[in-house]
Amino acid sequence: MATDELCWTPGTELARMVRAKDVSPVDIVEAFLERIARINPRINAYCTVTADQARAAAREAEAAAGRGERLGPLHGVPFSLKDLTPTKGIRTTMGSKIFEHAVPQEDAVLAARLRDAGGILLGKTNTPEFGCKPFTDNRVFGATANPWSSDRSAGGSSGGAAAAVAAGLGPLAEGSDLAGSIRHPAAWCGVVGFKPSHGRIPRYPTQTAWNAMSAHGPIARTVGDAALMFAVMAGPDPRDPLALPETGETWARLADPPDVRGLRVAWTPDLGGASAVDATIASICRTATRIFADLGCTLEDASPEIGSIRDPFLALNAALRQATAGKYLDQWREQMDPVLVRRLELGKTLTAVDIGRAEVERSAYHQRLRRFFERFDLLVLPATAIAASPLTALLPHEIAGRPIRDHLDMMLLTYAFNLSGYPAISVPCGWTPDGLPVGLQIVGGWRQDALVLRAAASVERAAPWTGRRPPLH
Repeated sequence: MATDELCWTPGTELARMVRAKDVSPVDIVEAFLERIARINPRINAYCTVTADQARAAAREAEAAAGRGERLGPLHGVPFSLKDLTPTKGIRTTMGSKIFEHAVPQEDAVLAARLRDAGGILLGKTNTPEFGCKPFTDNRVFGATANPWSSDRSAGGSSGGAAAAVAAGLGPLAEGSDLAGSIRHPAAWCGVVGFKPSHGRIPRYPTQTAWNAMSAHGPIARTVGDAALMFAVMAGPDPRDPLALPETGETWARLADPPDVRGLRVAWTPDLGGASAVDATIASICRTATRIFADLGCTLEDASPEIGSIRDPFLALNAALRQATAGKYLDQWREQMDPVLVRRLELGKTLTAVDIGRAEVERSAYHQRLRRFFERFDLLVLPATAIAASPLTALLPHEIAGRPIRDHLDMMLLTYAFNLSGYPAISVPCGWTPDGLPVGLQIVGGWRQDALVLRAAASVERAAPWTGRRPPLH
């Protein structure tokens, strides 16, 4: 196999080839490092490349395979971690000047699990400061460009992760998602991004272990790869009080073979008018949704009652930001992202009653969604309101004729399912006339992660997308 073709081979296939001794982990890693050296300067997906560590791990992986040792599910398969995720001995800046030279003393649980499964870390991917917005740029490393068009944003906050996967700079990438930060860049970059139910993947170490809106998850080019990575990262850990217990699913096998016959699927272009959505995006997603009818599902136009969730989400988000980063504001204000500064300032004005009211409204919202998912198995809708923004004008002034005040006005389609904690995935479903990817979001009911993965795999099988690659050589 040609060296560059290894970089477009699914992680599931790389793992199989390593086990069969059809390819060496050393050759795999060298292929990715060569491509990163050639392509990454043009898109800035990786902010730290761990070349020496990756080569050493690849040599050990090859030796282990040669000795006939039992191999983990990711043996010899490269992966990346978002620069918010702690890595022992490897710089983790969180996209902030405050932590520009910080080196954690402990691995995140998920990082240790990926390594223990035989995965090989290629490096850390770029993110906005503390993951504060849906565009990836910061004052330490600069902006991440979209592999499909270098003058467009990769999205965020897991923009570096999504861009790396889309550009063939690694088959598996970890992201995190507080308002859409996995699904949004995955949609803009034309890859798969899965936000699981909160608690599926333990979060430690973190300053916000009790936060029930943010989740880690996989970004990959195929649903099978996303399921494989998720299977390794998922599972309980006593250090995270919100981690869910084992529930018996064999996550990595859910996508093969997929079957969704008989499912009740609801389609909405805009959550019942709650969100502005560009007409082209809505049209492409509506067309893609017809796949479910072809697969034997019952398809109906319907939306849950969203209500006024912006204010409770904003209050809980700002309170979390203030609690974790507010102590840096006075000293670092001039070097902090203005979006983050606004959140911190808002957080200072919130009262206990404000936060309590937000939790009450969030609980009522959960009940509205619960009742909706008694009628439907899946909800399908666009993953983003617009296609990738120009790097020179990240935030649109309006979408579909509706004014946009800030980035939350273009993120309701995704943060609606952070506020609820429901699982959601973005899968590629088409391209705009300008050649920009469009993502279809598939949402399941309470803790229906397996169903979401199965549905995404069905869409992928019915309308394959992985043969299309961005114009990077």
